[in-house]
Amino acid sequence: MSEMRVESFALGPLQTNCYLLTVKDEETGKERGLIIDPGMNPKGLLKRIADTHIEAILLTHAHFDHMGGVDEVRKAAGCPVYIHDLEADWLTDAGKNGSMRWQDVTPPLTTDPAEYALDEGMTLELLGEKFRVMHTPGHSPGSVSFLRGNDLFSGDVLFRLSVGRTDLPGSRERDLYASIQGKLYKLPDEVKVYPGHGPRTTIGFEKANNPFTR
Repeated sequence: MSEMRVESFALGPLQTNCYLLTVKDEETGKERGLIIDPGMNPKGLLKRIADTHIEAILLTHAHFDHMGGVDEVRKAAGCPVYIHDLEADWLTDAGKNGSMRWQDVTPPLTTDPAEYALDEGMTLELLGEKFRVMHTPGHSPGSVSFLRGNDLFSGDVLFRLSVGRTDLPGSRERDLYASIQGKLYKLPDEVKVYPGHGPRTTIGFEKANNPFTR
């Protein structure tokens, strides 16, 4: 299997980062992939994965701007969806996923239920790699981060020089800082952080410079 490639797509009106992780089977030459957070209006993503075998869709959490494209992508790719149990019913409830509140941005959004539940400490084996599931609540109760080697996909928990908002239903500021300082900041400084919005960063840079966590 070839080295894993990470591509990002800024999707929807909130420019949510969707990540496509791919490897190429050296024997067959075929590309395999997984998708993290297929946000709204995923046309560019769908075009990109037309010839890629997608193994799974992983959701860091179920706010509408992160899950809006789930059913479109799942139908096109024929793959299962994973989400933390605490937000399993958010996919089917426009009130819980926030789309009912933000009708100037989106019509109410719902999707079919996820196929699999995520929990703290799980290891997912996808693309021939191991992904560790870290439950990182605060921005939302079921927020998770995915760690693969030195790559961390943090959703809306940790951003470059910022952190996830905690003024939404189900958010808790105390939990957010416990997730960042008690879990993410325990990772090595060289770990690359791929956030749900904005540019990539590293754990070391955020520990030294993020004004919200110093």
